[in-house]
Amino acid sequence: METALTPPLPGGTWKLGDSTVTRFGYGAMQLAGPWVMGPPADHDGALAVLREAVGLGITHIDTSDAYGPRITNELIREALYPYPESLFIATKVGATRDAQGGWPTARRPEDLRRQVHENLGSLGVEALDLVNMRMGDAQGPRPDSISEAFETLVALQQEGLVRHLGVSNVTAEQVAEARGIAPIVCVQNMYNLAHRHDDDLVDHLAADGIAYVPFFPLGGFTPLQSEALLRVASRLEATPMSVALAWLMRRSPNILLIPGTSSTAHLRENIAGAGLCLSDEDMAELDGVGRA
Repeated sequence: METALTPPLPGGTWKLGDSTVTRFGYGAMQLAGPWVMGPPADHDGALAVLREAVGLGITHIDTSDAYGPRITNELIREALYPYPESLFIATKVGATRDAQGGWPTARRPEDLRRQVHENLGSLGVEALDLVNMRMGDAQGPRPDSISEAFETLVALQQEGLVRHLGVSNVTAEQVAEARGIAPIVCVQNMYNLAHRHDDDLVDHLAADGIAYVPFFPLGGFTPLQSEALLRVASRLEATPMSVALAWLMRRSPNILLIPGTSSTAHLRENIAGAGLCLSDEDMAELDGVGRA
């Protein structure tokens, strides 16, 4: 009996440290409840999304013990443990949650050690594949020194609790500061068609073989920018999200996508969208969105 073959994911693969991952990944944040607090309304549906992601060939899942808190990590463990050898789970530390759903920073050495151990426990692993050091705050990066916090993660890596290191919500100067302390495999920042502040950083990291993982692919668009994107999407008979993901996928080979969703149908739509074929003319027009 013949079985249907799963088509390859768009974008191919990228080497994260000693692991090869699909450039199209999955971000688990949306699996938690409203405002990323509490359990999902549909527990079984959340498990189905995670299993579908892995079943479709995704090998890069992004999470954090702060999501829920603990909710997304516990869902990942319930859905996927024991983990496939090919699965690479990235998490992050540097912020916690308060009762109001806020994201207060938590970057003292003892805070970071606690968060790493909490991620280990909730995911059920002896070592974390990747830990991103989250800097700044909910409003974006701040020009603080990353050295003390990052050195704590380096010590945890030397203890065998963390395999790879990355940074998140950071300035280019903080990236350079972190790289002066220890190797990193990725930078995770806000970046999309409308927010091009990291253009030079993306290219610099690509030249050095370091991944760039953008979040909020449609975040912070002005009405004028949204209208421009909608025009291109309408012409291509695609959704704005599809065009935004496809642009990111083509923008640079070191860009790894982690769009989130709590729906298996939407997951498949995102994969199809990221595989949308954009012409050079489409890319030129879309590049103008960020200058609108």
